[in-house]
Amino acid sequence: MSADSVISRQQFATTALNTRIAFLLELARRLHQYGTSAPRLEMAVAGAAQRLGLAADVWSSPTALIISFADLAQGEEGVAQTTQVMRLAPGEVNLARLCQADEIADRAIAGELDLREGFHRLRALGLPDTRRDKAGLIASYGLSGASIAALFLHSAWVDVLVAGAIGVIIGGISVLAGSRPRLAVASDAICALVATAMTIVVSAFVVPLAIKSVVLASLIILIPGMSLTTAVREISSQHLVSGMARMGGAMSTLLKLTFGTIAATQLCAALGIQARDFALPPLPTWTDYPALLVAAIAFAILFRAARRDWPVVIVAVIVGYLATRWGGEISGSLPAAPFGVFLGGLLLSALANIYARYAHRPGAVVREPGILLLVPGSVGFRSMSFLLDRNTTLGMDTGLLLLTLLVSLVAGLMFGDLLVSPRRSL
Repeated sequence: MSADSVISRQQFATTALNTRIAFLLELARRLHQYGTSAPRLEMAVAGAAQRLGLAADVWSSPTALIISFADLAQGEEGVAQTTQVMRLAPGEVNLARLCQADEIADRAIAGELDLREGFHRLRALGLPDTRRDKAGLIASYGLSGASIAALFLHSAWVDVLVAGAIGVIIGGISVLAGSRPRLAVASDAICALVATAMTIVVSAFVVPLAIKSVVLASLIILIPGMSLTTAVREISSQHLVSGMARMGGAMSTLLKLTFGTIAATQLCAALGIQARDFALPPLPTWTDYPALLVAAIAFAILFRAARRDWPVVIVAVIVGYLATRWGGEISGSLPAAPFGVFLGGLLLSALANIYARYAHRPGAVVREPGILLLVPGSVGFRSMSFLLDRNTTLGMDTGLLLLTLLVSLVAGLMFGDLLVSPRRSL
């Protein structure tokens, strides 16, 4: 037991038990809301509770939190005095508010901020997004779609423009779904249907397009690659309930996206709309680097990073992509894609821990946007599409590739934590 821990307990010994519990519950709620994985959330809340003179047993899942609190002053014979159950919606990454919550917790625990004031500041973080925030989020969908079409799919200029335009529409539907629960349930299928139908119509009546590339790029933000990666990370750290629940949610999202795509294809065929699936000359190779910069900026907006963190986010995205690309080139006799993804995950995990240690801010600022170009969500989408098209062999092969890439990425993140040990929970 450290001296700082003992001093901190003595400092809060006279603070009302309900005040300490209320602060910790609000902290846990905000960390969950801003996309913190189960292992990191449980570690952060349990550590903060100990500093406040409490023992907290935390159970986290994508849709609920259960926390039991006991006063450490009771000694070894103390039992939980209260247990709180919170039913929550799945969280989304919001780096700016995650950093604010982390800073409020650090200041309150250090005694620089009264716990009641800290509670009210944490509660204030729950305010809805402004119109400017929503407009930026919608724009990030379009920028992400266009940059992915150029960076990974090497499409033509017209494919990039159409993917970006459809991405903006998908972003608008997603923002609307955030405040309309009935729409939210079917929003993934609706987005896939709209994106596919618009692509086919444009290709049939305006200009030929690479249909699959444009649809995949415009839907790239909705494809749950990050959720799949987080699920495997949680399962590997023995958070089995949370990991399996998150995996189930990601698979249901893939199924809804696939259904929407196939439904739009069949609907257009029934109406006699035939797409001209024609590959125009691809973009020159030098466009990869401007597209990478645009993608990095789009991810900074998408993850709602604070302006002061934009340079860090942009560098993290670029480093992750280049490490994965160069890792594949130097892999030799090893499989190029899994080795590249492993190397990218290893480097990003280590850099995130270094950043958290010296900048005293959550490593998620580096880790979450950095791995977004590494997660294999698009592979899972293609696997589902092949299976529903009754192409079982290709669907299973693609599914095995998805599993290989997921394991490689998660292994890289785990070895990165071993290379540079994390000093902060987030």
